Amino acid sequence: MRAVAQRVSRAQVEVEGQIAGAIGCGLVVLVGIHRTDTEQDLAWMVDKILNLRIFDDEQGVMNRALAEVDGQLLVVSQFTLHGDCRKGRRPSWNEAAPPHLARPLYDRFLALCRERSLAVQAGVFQAGMELSLTNSGPVTILLDSHKTF
Repeated sequence: MRAVAQRVSRAQVEVEGQIAGAIGCGLVVLVGIHRTDTEQDLAWMVDKILNLRIFDDEQGVMNRALAEVDGQLLVVSQFTLHGDCRKGRRPSWNEAAPPHLARPLYDRFLALCRERSLAVQAGVFQAGMELSLTNSGPVTILLDSHKTF
């Protein structure tokens, strides 16, 4: 499982001109499900994201996690995080889970986030979406449950 976590002051995702999810201060997390991901990958990723100390404390040091700043979470599925561009000019999507495998894992990822009592908003799985955000910092973190980077 791969994720891109971006610290934001505000963000929203639209589907067909309608707002599907919107947040204030918090994290936008783009999530890509790998074809071999399991419940363990989901649990690792949720724990990692929710405990990232990337919000400023009183001294301006990134030392606080999302819950400590009453932050919100906007999760958007993005299979293209598993695009392999090492060969040629057209990305290969072979490592991305097909929709029938990815959807239940994505839904479970959202459920695990919500179990932590966070304000969680989400995009629409497999929809064409427009994401608008104001990256705060900017702070952008790349995560991979398979630890390939």
